[in-house]
Amino acid sequence: MADYISLFVKSIFVDNMIFAYFLGMCSYLAVSKNVKTANGLGVAVVFVLLVTLPINYLLNEFLLKPGALAWLGEQYATIDLSFLSFIVFIAVIAAIVQIVEMVVEKFAPALYSQLGIFLPLIAVNCAILGGSLFMQEKAFVNVGEAATYALGSGIGWWLAIIALAAIREKMAYSHVPAPLKGLGITFITVGLMGIAFMTFMGIQL
Repeated sequence: MADYISLFVKSIFVDNMIFAYFLGMCSYLAVSKNVKTANGLGVAVVFVLLVTLPINYLLNEFLLKPGALAWLGEQYATIDLSFLSFIVFIAVIAAIVQIVEMVVEKFAPALYSQLGIFLPLIAVNCAILGGSLFMQEKAFVNVGEAATYALGSGIGWWLAIIALAAIREKMAYSHVPAPLKGLGITFITVGLMGIAFMTFMGIQL
């Protein structure tokens, strides 16, 4: 249990997708103008990561990685389908995102309208694909670890976009110098948030 807690906390704060790896920055900057919209996208990212990462883990373990097909027989043990990883991972992500898009459009049309093009673009959000690729690199021992990492990574991305959205809402009433208004002050804010998150790297878990 301690290993799962450690992995969960590290994926939120230490290995944060935004502040440690700068993944998913395009939608992060574009949709963080207000908290409500940022919250909707954050929840969608958490859900997509939580569903796609365990599926991709199982596909990698039993289909893609070198020797993964050994369960079919000894003659298949030497087959290496790892070159298909990108295609398979993206296909799974795109399918799940399509389901999320249809559900949001059906049950939350206002949010669907606010998110606009950025909801279907979750399929090409590099934070989502990055989660699956990091899952390969970290070589988790079971699907539980993959799901824990997915949940932590999603929550980390969600917290990051909610925090930035809250700050940007406050800055709308602040006296920002004209040359820095818009993305200028946003970039500075994100940089300062990234520096703040670097303090979590000293945590020993």
